Amino acid sequence: MADPVTFLVVDDHPVFRQGLVALIKSDERYRVCGEAGTVAESLMALEHAVPDIALVDISLVGQNGLDLVKTLKAAHPEVLVLIISMHDEVIYAERALKAGARGYVMKQEAASVMLDAIETVLSGRIYVSATMRDRLLETMFSRREESEAPSVERLSDRELEVLELIGQGYGAAETAKVMNLSVKTVNAYSDHIKEKLQIAGSGALRRFAVKWVQSRDQ
Repeated sequence: MADPVTFLVVDDHPVFRQGLVALIKSDERYRVCGEAGTVAESLMALEHAVPDIALVDISLVGQNGLDLVKTLKAAHPEVLVLIISMHDEVIYAERALKAGARGYVMKQEAASVMLDAIETVLSGRIYVSATMRDRLLETMFSRREESEAPSVERLSDRELEVLELIGQGYGAAETAKVMNLSVKTVNAYSDHIKEKLQIAGSGALRRFAVKWVQSRDQ
């Protein structure tokens, strides 16, 4: 009998993580060799066992899961990574793939979709939804030459996360609570966003963020 495929499950919500672990264990071909809720716990788990595949959430306590993906792939390039996140794939899927992940699936998807995503990544292919695949192909073939124009592509992963929350109507204090950061740090991210996007003033930033969120949801 072949050795089971080993998994590291990284999510800072214990209930969801436990459900994901239970889903994995429902298949006798799979075995969970580590669980973590933070980047630090993930790195400790990797010291004990290197998995075949890691399931990683983007929003971890005070940190971004994409940073963990980059660190993980640098140290263990052979490990496959599948992002399982509540964040809209329209915003983060392409960034996740660039960071080294082999797939992106939304948390609200059914268990059967989760298992299909896992199977797809384990087979050596990339998993994204059909809608996201079409969007990526469209982007690839129709990128406009606007290198001089401000673009959200210039933002870091954390800055993009702040922009998304601003566009959803969150204030600095609310954003700080959601991201487990200080208000001072959130304001610093906002300043960086305004500088990179050439936006003058917090009101203009909020209007831009709301319009951006609305446009990518269409």
